[in-house]
Amino acid sequence: MAYEEIQATPLSAIAEAFEDLADTVQNSKDELRLLAFCDACALVSILFNSLGLAFKFAELEYCAKVRGLSEASKIYPTLHNILDVDVQNNRVKCPGSLSRNLRRVRQGLDLIRALFEQFLSTYDCSLRGAASSAYAQTCAPYHSWAVRAAASAGMYALPSRDQLLISLKETDESAEFRMRRYMKAVVPVIQYIDELYITRNINLDW
Repeated sequence: MAYEEIQATPLSAIAEAFEDLADTVQNSKDELRLLAFCDACALVSILFNSLGLAFKFAELEYCAKVRGLSEASKIYPTLHNILDVDVQNNRVKCPGSLSRNLRRVRQGLDLIRALFEQFLSTYDCSLRGAASSAYAQTCAPYHSWAVRAAASAGMYALPSRDQLLISLKETDESAEFRMRRYMKAVVPVIQYIDELYITRNINLDW
């Protein structure tokens, strides 16, 4: 029997939502709808919350950006629309712009992907090494020294591997199954977002 038939969990909901997004960007000629994207991204916030103080800064930033994009979906139907509007108004990299918000949400999704990758590569009781490596790969290059220092200090407050699995209502086996589903599904979504910037001659190093 499949895990999803036994118990629905936060991880199973996240994996399913991003598989739907991946199917859209890979197999459909339609543009990715902003509301559907935001609904899937909102599910990821529970993962930041489960990591405690170490990722509180990421949770606050991520959730604020997702809320901003969700509000914008009432006006702009697709991800393409928000990029086009900001390009037209020369606001792509301005603080608070929708294009900047999208960029930060994309980094949050990649942070979770990298964290899962590191989580599955180690069976230490502490998540500190996995989380530190994931943060260094995805977000640290874009954060100020003060934010990087706060993140580093917070790594000592991370839950144990077992505590994280309990909070997510998973076993080692079910967590691996669902984490791998998310990791596979989120890659084409991230690539789709990156391509939105690249095709508009916007570099990705910010």
